[in-house]
Amino acid sequence: MSANMLQPEKIEIVDFKIIKGQINSPFDFEIEKVEGHTFNVDFELGFNLDDKLVKADFSVNVETKSKEEDIEEAIGAFSFVYVFYVDNIEELTTLEKDQTVTLHPSLGNALASITYSTSRGILMTRFQGTALSDFILPVINPNNLLEKGSN
Repeated sequence: MSANMLQPEKIEIVDFKIIKGQINSPFDFEIEKVEGHTFNVDFELGFNLDDKLVKADFSVNVETKSKEEDIEEAIGAFSFVYVFYVDNIEELTTLEKDQTVTLHPSLGNALASITYSTSRGILMTRFQGTALSDFILPVINPNNLLEKGSN
């Protein structure tokens, strides 16, 4: 793996799909009783080094937390798939003997950042006018997604 720095202009999103988009909100749900939200995310990368492609699977689950405990909460579940073309992928990855791919940290960071922030924007628009309208995916260190995905 080369020590070359990441060249962002050599990364391109070539495909994107929302493969799951679901908001469940009870009929009598009262948004004014929402005190906060809980959420979790999942992030995984897959590689096709011959075609210089990286697939990022990203999912988010959000649930409201209301003042009254006996209320059925609103829930949002979304899954996204991004396919990236990385022109200089051979400089930023190493194929190990066990067929795993080792990423240059800057490439992993860039892919996690693009995936997470693009998904944040999509969720903001999808949640408008729903019981989840006050939820915005928080800013995080994208390296945390990579660490979580490697467990």
